[in-house]
Amino acid sequence: MKHRAPTEPNYIHRLNLLYLVLFLCMATLIGGLAWRQLILTEDYLAAEERQNYRRILKPGPRGDIFDRNGELLVGNRPFFSATVYLNELRPDFRREFIRVLNERRERGLSPDRYQLATEARRNVVQRYQNKINQILGTRDIVESTRIERHFSQSLLLPYPLKRDLEPWEYARLIEQLPVDSPIQIITDTARYYPFGEAAAHVLGYVTDSQEISPGDLPGEQLLTFRFEGKVGRTGLEAYFDHHLQGITGGEIWSVDPGGFQHERVVFEQPRAGKSLLTTLDVRLQQAAEEALGDYTGAAVAIDIATGEVLAMASKPNYNLNDLTPFISFTVDAVIREEGGWLNRATQGLYPPGSTFKIVTATAGLRAGLIDNEMKINCPGYYRVGRRIFRCHNRAGHGRENLVESIRDSCNVFFYERGLAIGINRLAEEARFYNLHQPTGIEIPGETRRSLVPDRDWKSRRFYGESWFDGDTANMSIGQGFLLVTPLQMTLVAAAIADGYLRQPTLVKDPSMSPNRKPPKHMELPEEQLNWIREGMTEAGIRGTARRASGPGFTAAGKTGTAQVRKDGRPTTLAWYIGYAPADNPKIAVAVMIEGAPSGETLAGGGTSAPIARRIFETYLQPTVTTSVE
Repeated sequence: MKHRAPTEPNYIHRLNLLYLVLFLCMATLIGGLAWRQLILTEDYLAAEERQNYRRILKPGPRGDIFDRNGELLVGNRPFFSATVYLNELRPDFRREFIRVLNERRERGLSPDRYQLATEARRNVVQRYQNKINQILGTRDIVESTRIERHFSQSLLLPYPLKRDLEPWEYARLIEQLPVDSPIQIITDTARYYPFGEAAAHVLGYVTDSQEISPGDLPGEQLLTFRFEGKVGRTGLEAYFDHHLQGITGGEIWSVDPGGFQHERVVFEQPRAGKSLLTTLDVRLQQAAEEALGDYTGAAVAIDIATGEVLAMASKPNYNLNDLTPFISFTVDAVIREEGGWLNRATQGLYPPGSTFKIVTATAGLRAGLIDNEMKINCPGYYRVGRRIFRCHNRAGHGRENLVESIRDSCNVFFYERGLAIGINRLAEEARFYNLHQPTGIEIPGETRRSLVPDRDWKSRRFYGESWFDGDTANMSIGQGFLLVTPLQMTLVAAAIADGYLRQPTLVKDPSMSPNRKPPKHMELPEEQLNWIREGMTEAGIRGTARRASGPGFTAAGKTGTAQVRKDGRPTTLAWYIGYAPADNPKIAVAVMIEGAPSGETLAGGGTSAPIARRIFETYLQPTVTTSVE
């Protein structure tokens, strides 16, 4: 049977179909190559960079902090550590791995290569640790978990064998370590506080952090290793952390397939952060802390004309150098047990006692319910309903006007006038002084729980309970539910002296506090303010605050005593607020002491006023030094 040859048209059709298939295959191949060569080039280059390069970030030193006179309050000191680079110990690791592997086989044990590699690295690092132990007479032991964590996460960074070397340790290691030893002494910086515990709560402290900015170093897509930086946790260190932070530098290295360093291709020098000029006077700060001594309490001093904080002391405190380069569990436990973490000047809440009579007085003057011609008889007590409210002078003061009642701190005068003024006006006046809210000073953690009570607050707090006249009587002399901070009461004293209520500040450069509010006028006639000033001056000459005055100056002041319960026991608070000199006010001071001697009738006058005097003397008469009585 004969086969017919395919017709010409049919043959050509199948041949064209074959050409089309071949063309599509070639087009697909060429398109794929073009896609990879032209379109995905950047992706492949990025992948190659990620595989072949590593980035190392090193933060710059933090900026310094100075007092108003240029004294260094916070700086940086050299921080020396003995380290090894695991990258450079690869030959040692291999030799030790073979040794432990052969030893395991000789003992007939089945080798676990991962476990043997871990053991080998630990053995090698411990040998170098032993060399340091031998030189320094120590017995430090390395931990496998730390080595493995460092090996897997921070291979290109130095592994610390001993951190923060003492000067003698540094000298001995430099002298006795061979020049070609893999052990290297590297230099970093740690925070340094020349005045130790001075202004500890204001300056604050830093802790280690991996969250550092990459700065201008390229290579965002690369696997990145970071030296630990420092971040402010409290005080000015925290509030101005962005200002003090150094500029990060670093390096980019090419690496081999194992991830070990090969060649440095980029280097950027870290740069120091900006400095900060504060309003503090370290000489005055030290005087305040020395005057507080072993008392628990706080003292604040401000420049009346500017609101600049000259000193802010809180006790118990701590030595900031004990918190650097890191805070040990022991140090933290001691500070916690003593209550030293609390900044009592801005975080402590206390009833202000009789220092609040100044606020009651301005409320009465503002309402037209007090003038200096008015006299009220003080028999030593005042009856409110069926309750008897006592004056601290049980025999009574007799008839006294506003100036005399401030001088003698007469409770009866302010009980009687406080009830006439009423709780609404008293609360409104306290809010005029901003006693119900934070001052806005530039340190974090200022309490937001200051309390100016009124009828609505009590009804909410005590499930509908009414406000009684006895509550008003208590509040008129700074007792009861009222809670303020020592810093807030310093501003009250400054406002009386100056006629303006100012927001406090801790920095000299106004641009550093853009949200600072302008001064607020007291909105009282000068004559009326002068009545209060006269009463406070009289108190500083012959009244309850006389022990705040010193040689060559009179301090205008107001003392106060309040009772609270602390740890389940009754505790006396001793207050003093005032300014000096009385006839030309420059500096305002508030002092609050917890647990003042209960035997003192006027705890504020006997305990807090002498502390204030020491501060005034240091400010006004730098050459005069006296001890607190």
